[in-house]
Amino acid sequence: VQLVESGGGLVQPGGSLRLSCAASGLTFSSYDMSWYRQAAGKERELVAAITSAGGSTNYADSVKGRFTISRDNAANTLYLQMNSLKPEDTAVYYCNARRRSLGVPYNYWGQGTQVTVSS
Repeated sequence: VQLVESGGGLVQPGGSLRLSCAASGLTFSSYDMSWYRQAAGKERELVAAITSAGGSTNYADSVKGRFTISRDNAANTLYLQMNSLKPEDTAVYYCNARRRSLGVPYNYWGQGTQVTVSS
């Protein structure tokens, strides 16, 4: 299984970025997907999540109204559109895939992509 994030970089406050997570080696449409982030010296936190068919999403309070999670099951790709970025959004962003089958949990992580919000 591979989850490969891309789209990170340096952006000014108020700017936008779109992260992508390309998945391979798994049945993407069977997995609930999430974006997490980890800032320097802090614990990893959930940013946004989306169910396997894309019918339900949820967001951390800190990003509601600014970030949008979406997925394209035909393309095996997860997205995170980030608008109105703030310096406190600076972190490494990770893609996560998870499902449970017959009581067995499956949980995979990408390698992360750095997002830096700074003037």
